[in-house]
Amino acid sequence: MSQAHHRGPNREQYWCEAVAGWKKSGQTIAAYCRARGLGQASFYAWRRQLARRDRVAPANTFVPLTVVPDAVVEVVLPTGVVLRVPAAADAAAVAKLVAALGTAPC
Repeated sequence: MSQAHHRGPNREQYWCEAVAGWKKSGQTIAAYCRARGLGQASFYAWRRQLARRDRVAPANTFVPLTVVPDAVVEVVLPTGVVLRVPAAADAAAVAKLVAALGTAPC
């Protein structure tokens, strides 16, 4: 696999999938990387970065807001996922959704 496959705007997703693939493979990191043409140093660095990102607890800080009829609230999670929900949505349901998505692995 060429280096171009794991550079660019989708590199985090690429490495997330590579790390997940390694976990399922049962191979050593060295064997997995060798078979796929991945640099071991890059693999270890991304594995560490993704694990650190996934350990960060999402901030459960709520701020006061004014509800405008037919308005949409946008919530950006630390993972980069963007939720757009109607302002009139049930707050408890939205909080559960944010919590579920915030703890989901890649």
